[in-house]
Order: sequence, then C-alpha cells, then structure tokens
Amino acid sequence: MIPLMKNAFLHEEETKKALSDFIMQAKRLSMDTKCKEFEIAFAKKQGVKHAVLFNSGGSANLAILQSAKNLGLLKDGDQVGFSALTWATNVMPIIQLGMNPVAIDCDPATLNSMSRHLVETLRNHKIKAFFITNVLGFAGDLAEIKKICDEQNIILFEDNCESLGTELPEGKTGNFGLSSSFSFFVAHHMSTIEGGMAITNDDDFAEMLRIVRANGWDRNLEPDQQEKWRKEHSVESEFYSKYAFYDLAFNLRPTEITGFLGLYQMQFLDENLRTREENHRRLEEALKENSDFIVLNRNHIKKFSPFAFAVVCKTPEHTKKYQSKFLEAKIEIRPMIAGNMQKQPFYKKYVKDMVDLPGADFLHSNAFYCGNYPELSEDDLSTIEGCLKK
Repeated sequence: MIPLMKNAFLHEEETKKALSDFIMQAKRLSMDTKCKEFEIAFAKKQGVKHAVLFNSGGSANLAILQSAKNLGLLKDGDQVGFSALTWATNVMPIIQLGMNPVAIDCDPATLNSMSRHLVETLRNHKIKAFFITNVLGFAGDLAEIKKICDEQNIILFEDNCESLGTELPEGKTGNFGLSSSFSFFVAHHMSTIEGGMAITNDDDFAEMLRIVRANGWDRNLEPDQQEKWRKEHSVESEFYSKYAFYDLAFNLRPTEITGFLGLYQMQFLDENLRTREENHRRLEEALKENSDFIVLNRNHIKKFSPFAFAVVCKTPEHTKKYQSKFLEAKIEIRPMIAGNMQKQPFYKKYVKDMVDLPGADFLHSNAFYCGNYPELSEDDLSTIEGCLKK
C-alpha cells in the first residue's frame, strides 16, 4: 500500500524522541514561548513581518475573515470570492460569518484561479474580497490578480496551505495578499500534527489576529498594545484587565507542542521541499509520455513546491481507467482537494447563487491525486510510474 502520507513527520523517530524529551522537561504546555519562537522563525523564513500560530489551517482561515470583519474591512452581506477548487474551511467561514460566497473558476491546466476568471466574475458580482487558494504547490498569475484587486479595492487573501515554498518571479506565494494561511497537518510540507499559521505585513491586522485567536482578550499582545486597548476601552483595573474581551473571537490557540514541533521540523523543511520536487519531476516525465493526460502548466512559477502528484485526464473514461489502475496497484488516491465546491452538500444548503464553473467541473470529473513525500521509496515511485503508462 502506498498511502497519501506515510509518516507524521520527516525524520519521524528522531522527532518523536525529541518531542518526548520536550514534554517531560516542559513546565508549561499551553501556548507560551515555543509558539512565539516558531512564529518568529516562520515569519523570517517566509519574509514577512508577522506570523500568528493557530491550532489548524482552517482556524487560520476563520481568524483571517473574523479579523477583517472586526476591523471593518468586511461586513455582513458582503460578497467574498473564493477559488472553486478549494477546501471546505476556506468557504465555510464566509457563510458562518454572515457573508456571501462567490465561486471563482479555475484553469484545468494550472489547477488555479487565474486573473481572467476574476475579471469574468467582476462582470456580474461586486466582491469585496477574494480568498484565493494556491492549489497543490501550483499558483495562478498572482501578481496580475493582486493588481486587479488593488485597482478595484478588493481585499486579497491567500490560502497557501498547499503551497509553502512556491515562488513566482514577483515573490513567494502567501505574500501577495493582506493575509495568508498555512497548514501544518501531517500530510503537508511540514507537520506539527495539527496546526496552522496566518501571516501578514500589516501591524493592525496582526494585532487583531492575536485577539481573535484567544477569546478576544489582550493577554498575548505586547505591553504597549495592551495599554492602547485598555485605554481605548477604559479598562483601568489590572485585576479585571485579564478578563476584558475586546472583540468577537474564538479559542483557536495552539499548544507548546505545536510550537516545539514547528521549530524542530523547520530544520528539515528545505530537505522536504527539495525531495518532493525531485519526486514530482520524475513522475511528471512519465506522465508526459502518455497522451491521455493533461500536462500541467507551471512555466510562470520560479520555484515549484509540490504538495502531491496530480493526475488530470482528458476524459471521464480515461479518469475511470487510471483510477482503477492506481487502486489495483494499492496506491491511495483522492479527488482534487474537494472537487468543485458548489457540488458539496453544505454549499447547496446555504448558498443560492450558483455560477457556471466549466474549469472546476472538468477537474471534478477528470482529476485525482496521489501522495508525494520524501518517504516514497524507489519501488513506490516505480509503481506510480507504471500506473501512468497506457
């Protein structure tokens, strides 16, 4: 069996031993200094001012949208665009927070929403924000998308949970929007078991992310920030200040285990990214030999950081054939993320504004992916290559 992911961590035995030692020696396991150290290290690696650690990537998405509402950037009833090919927790918070989701189509050749899809959406919808997903390490023409958003006063957010390490000529994915999310679930580029991060270069947005993460209080802010909030809201008592709740929020806090694992796994991140790319290039060469498949376009990507290995077939008949080959070879496969999000039961229940999505429909019916990670053996790669042959 070749699963979607073999291990929880890269260098798993070493990591588990280090984690065990940390737990036995730690005086505190709720969110504390290790979380902050990981935030600082991740922000430096990504090249941004602020990184805020959460208990999952989905929580980071929720906090980003709640922060935008708290700051008055978005309000109830606003239309928020999202990539039609995405994960449920990119879309659900839009609905949960009283806004209206608008699906934006994607290109089967890049897996991603492109600027032309945004332009087409704007002909019929007045979206106030676009929460774009960078799919499986691929990306759209983000610089052009950002330009359009800036011209139209649209807030750009990025779900970069699957594309940590990918770079375009104009910069790293995750660095184009006001804020972006990352996931550290076990199958992602780096693992903290569960965990996520939101990044931003905006001081006020970072401050609000920290308030939203922890019940709405100011305990995790810097002293000068605490003073500002307490003065603004006339909270004069030090005794009550720890129990003052300043805005709508949740408990989305990580633990010190999350912070420790993030810091420990960061030393292996470049190795992880490099091996995934090497695996992908090898499998891609096999895929190119078979005319039943669409070869994905990443010519606009400067540095490619693949999350998995995508197989996009030209017809539903081809899809059925190759899905069967993979399953018979005991290779675990799955749909392209969650397929066309408009087809999901929750979306049909809560959203009435459906739009034509030929690209997402095509990928829903004609695409799947298998795992791509450093632990794939020579036999594993050869087995996958065999399934890509006619």
